[in-house]
Amino acid sequence: MAAKKLRAVRWDKGVVYLLEQRVLPFQEKWVKCDTVERVAKAIEEMTVRGAPAIGITAAYGVAVGAMRSKAKTATAFEKEVEKAIARLRRTRPTAVNLFWALDRMAECLKAISVLSVAEQKRALVKEALLIHAEDEALCDRLGKHGSKLLAKAKNVLTHCNTGALATGGDGTALAAITHAARKNKKLHVWVDETRPYLQGARLTAYEVAHAGIDFHLITDNMAASLMKKKMVDAIIVGADRIVANGDTANKIGTYALAVMAKAHGIPFYVSAPTTTLDLTKKNGDSIEIEQRNPKEVTHPQGVPIAKESYPVYNPAFDVTPGSLITAIVLETGICRAPYQKSLRSALTAAQKESK
Repeated sequence: MAAKKLRAVRWDKGVVYLLEQRVLPFQEKWVKCDTVERVAKAIEEMTVRGAPAIGITAAYGVAVGAMRSKAKTATAFEKEVEKAIARLRRTRPTAVNLFWALDRMAECLKAISVLSVAEQKRALVKEALLIHAEDEALCDRLGKHGSKLLAKAKNVLTHCNTGALATGGDGTALAAITHAARKNKKLHVWVDETRPYLQGARLTAYEVAHAGIDFHLITDNMAASLMKKKMVDAIIVGADRIVANGDTANKIGTYALAVMAKAHGIPFYVSAPTTTLDLTKKNGDSIEIEQRNPKEVTHPQGVPIAKESYPVYNPAFDVTPGSLITAIVLETGICRAPYQKSLRSALTAAQKESK
């Protein structure tokens, strides 16, 4: 019997339910979010995380706000929904999918302004459901494209979490791995623990084990040693924002892996949907990097390993230069340098396809 598909977000009768990722892999607990504020807090506090999943959750947050509205007039309803969108925009700054999804919900609101309040509510819910369904479909396409890059790999290394728990479908980078493993049963995965929040240890290992793929969990500082011993054939990661020249913001530690991959002649791939592209920015210097709670470093998973009084620097992301990225996988296909040209072409193709 095939294993039941993992999913991080679901919608049911005006409420968004989120798989509580802070207690995985030891518990499977669903959190009910029936107000905009609860959805916002769930994003801020990382009940849900992963750029695509955050975008989907934010869209559902707008739908929750719409369904709970008691406004009688279209004008009052519009103001309430705009307030919900504004609150959700303040949750996390780096993942562009959040803002893409909210912009799309805002555009939907504008387009349906002539409808009755009841009709507008239904339209906003429909739009959020569509965003979720589209992400699930493009995850499958990402997996198929990305698996081509891993066809000959025996040992693949991945960082952070890019599977079903981070998206609306089967994942981005991890979808490439699972697709490749269907043809290559001997494929082995090195799962970086991904300090300090341990998304790899808690979530990716859980997903890879669920998929029945051979893997080993490693600490982040073991990766270079494995590369030197020729025990890594390819590295594939996800992204929270990709700008015009291919510079990519992803979980802290990604840049170091890219530098090490370059030094050892190992291909370094990024997989993400076109909703992660931000071609308004020329390079990664202008990407805002989120600073997280110092306790994530001094008290990982609530366990003290350092004095709480110690000063802590805890950026959640770093930026990998496009020059270190062998290829970027999008749902439209595989992009290579020069990224200014290939990413623009991919985005244009995706936009035409969506019309």
